[in-house]
Amino acid sequence: MSRPRAASAGHPAAPGPPPAPDRPAAPDAPPQPSRPIAPGAPPQPSRPAVPGAPPQPGRRPVPCAPAAPPPGRRAVLGALAGVALGAAGCSGARGPAGRATPSPTSALPRTTPWRPGPGEVEPAAKLRAVQVVEAIGAWPEGHGGAAAARSRVAALGLPTALVGQAGPLAPAADRAALQVVFAQYGGILSRSASVLVVCRQWTRRGGEVASGGTTVDVRLSRGAHGWTVDALRPAHPGPPARALPADTRAALSDARITLPPAAVADLRGGRVHGSVTRAMRTLARTYRIEVSVVRSGHPLDVFGTDRPSDHPRGRAFDVWRIDGHPVVDPATSRSLIERFMRAAAAAGSYNVGGPVPLTGGSPGQFFSDATHHDHVHIGFRA
Repeated sequence: MSRPRAASAGHPAAPGPPPAPDRPAAPDAPPQPSRPIAPGAPPQPSRPAVPGAPPQPGRRPVPCAPAAPPPGRRAVLGALAGVALGAAGCSGARGPAGRATPSPTSALPRTTPWRPGPGEVEPAAKLRAVQVVEAIGAWPEGHGGAAAARSRVAALGLPTALVGQAGPLAPAADRAALQVVFAQYGGILSRSASVLVVCRQWTRRGGEVASGGTTVDVRLSRGAHGWTVDALRPAHPGPPARALPADTRAALSDARITLPPAAVADLRGGRVHGSVTRAMRTLARTYRIEVSVVRSGHPLDVFGTDRPSDHPRGRAFDVWRIDGHPVVDPATSRSLIERFMRAAAAAGSYNVGGPVPLTGGSPGQFFSDATHHDHVHIGFRA
């Protein structure tokens, strides 16, 4: 990795301590609001499709992609009838207790392609990242296996070698359905990007239906013909711990905290600091929060630098939706995001980043840049 660069655009250098550890390097040129989609990508519709993530049946709503309204989420609830939660080769998703085993005729839930909504600084990069994840992680009956996945990736004009890097995204199954929950920047520079594609996956093998999901760190570069995908780095949360602290158990069961599969596995693995789970619970008393990334699936270093990120060390989490409002959506109240960021600082975070530049706090406590225009980063020293 290169040496740390100057503070990101939109965040003035603060006196005192060095820049916040999870602040990415500044881009060589500010990202443009919109760029043409790379060759091989299908044209975007005049209005982004509403990607309602199929919710899991049970106590907790499942996050959807940014533009999904509540009615769309309820509409897809019926599609999940008969789908039980289990291992699908991906990080296990949280599921209700006592769910009956599905019959062999159980259908996989209906999913929708994810598309960028308003407010994205580089929508073509996110779309490219999502397309390859959707191509590898979902297939109809009779089209499983690496050879078929390579054909789907080749149809996008992307390197077929990416299939060999898919890991838990490509389990052995007769059929698979995949829903992207959210696509978040792990970092965005002028000619390179990390897009964290958070997804849920349902598979059928024989008569058994199972659900899971993962988060994939998709690395991209921009050339003369647009964005291309260079590498896939799926999350590897590790095995569950035998015993968990009380704060972790409480966060996992809190109905006001929505966690995607990889984040659930992170907490169940016992490798997340108590400062994180305590802050989640504190914020959830006032806000309904939907988390995108905790530990696994995030770049090891702050993107574009050689500084270790707080995420892989279990000392940070990102929130992409607050009280049902996506952070990236320009229609979301900036005052809501500001209040949430200040509440995160009051909950003990030394390093709060988001789309709203804030003053006050300790030196360097708040920051804003292109990478954090789509989520709120909440980091801790321990």
